[in-house]
Amino acid sequence: MAETLPLFPLGTVLLPGASLPLHVFEPRYRQLTVDLMTEVVPDRRFGVVAIRQGWEVGADNVESLHGIGCSATLREARRLPDGRFDIVVTGERRFRLLDVDDTAAPYLVGSVEWLPDTAPTPEITEAVPALAEAARAAHRRYCAIAWSREDWQEPPPETEPGDLAHLLAADCLLSTEDRQHLLEQTCPALRLRLIRRVLLREAGLLRLLRAVPAPLSDFADLPSRN
Repeated sequence: MAETLPLFPLGTVLLPGASLPLHVFEPRYRQLTVDLMTEVVPDRRFGVVAIRQGWEVGADNVESLHGIGCSATLREARRLPDGRFDIVVTGERRFRLLDVDDTAAPYLVGSVEWLPDTAPTPEITEAVPALAEAARAAHRRYCAIAWSREDWQEPPPETEPGDLAHLLAADCLLSTEDRQHLLEQTCPALRLRLIRRVLLREAGLLRLLRAVPAPLSDFADLPSRN
């Protein structure tokens, strides 16, 4: 059954279980933040959808949104003196975007259906423990190269296999394309295989380059040339 969610298009992918800090400055998303804080939007929940290219989505180019997104819950919000917000959200459930309405609110509103994991076959179920350990090993290898030991931690041993790949990706600097592929994969075993492959590739590149790519948010306070 379709449901509606306010949409926040971003140049990144939110994964289930991951936290995401956001600096909200555009007027329509300031209004969305106010509506979330006052629970005009129920349960402080909205949808995050990655943009295929560029940084902005208007009424004339909603086709630039990816078809699979992730619902988010507002956890923290701090209003700045000029009306902007610093917020922290947590990813929850994947959804398929069915339709977009640009007239119902100052921000986009999507019609969505939830996207559950597919039921694994017995053969895949048997392979999950080995795939989970291999994915954890790839995560340890990546983090040992990319971060200081105090800057990362492993997901708890009791983490469900269906959640593990998303949590392993949460503290790694992966491309939007890699994160979107991970979000769209509905088989837990294949998701573990995918994150292992991606992390091993990235660890190899970091070892060769001896550099870690900085997220674009690190450059938000740099002065503009304009």
